[in-house]
Amino acid sequence: MEPLRKIRKFENFHILLWLVKDLCWVTLSKPAGIIMIVPTLALALFITWKNRKNREELMHNIAICMWICANSIWMIGEFYLHDSTRDIAVIFFVTGLLSMLYYYFMELLNGSYRSKKN
Repeated sequence: MEPLRKIRKFENFHILLWLVKDLCWVTLSKPAGIIMIVPTLALALFITWKNRKNREELMHNIAICMWICANSIWMIGEFYLHDSTRDIAVIFFVTGLLSMLYYYFMELLNGSYRSKKN
């Protein structure tokens, strides 16, 4: 199996894990939600590591890891800390956003974005 297709299977399974984690959150299934953080984040980190040689994939996957961290912190805050962790979650959301802004800024600076569209 070619490497890209193999990674895609992990990415698709990762979506399932993420949806289960968030379903646990909205249904207030606290123990299951907390447990689901581990495989969801672990697989996101694995995918990020596997894509580390491709700058585009790496930067997008870093943003995804930051998003899952922020999302998980927010969930824990709602479950156990009277929703007092949003400020911490914002740090992770902003870090993910900065990785995306950096990537697209560098693409524009290098002219890569324009040449890919043509």
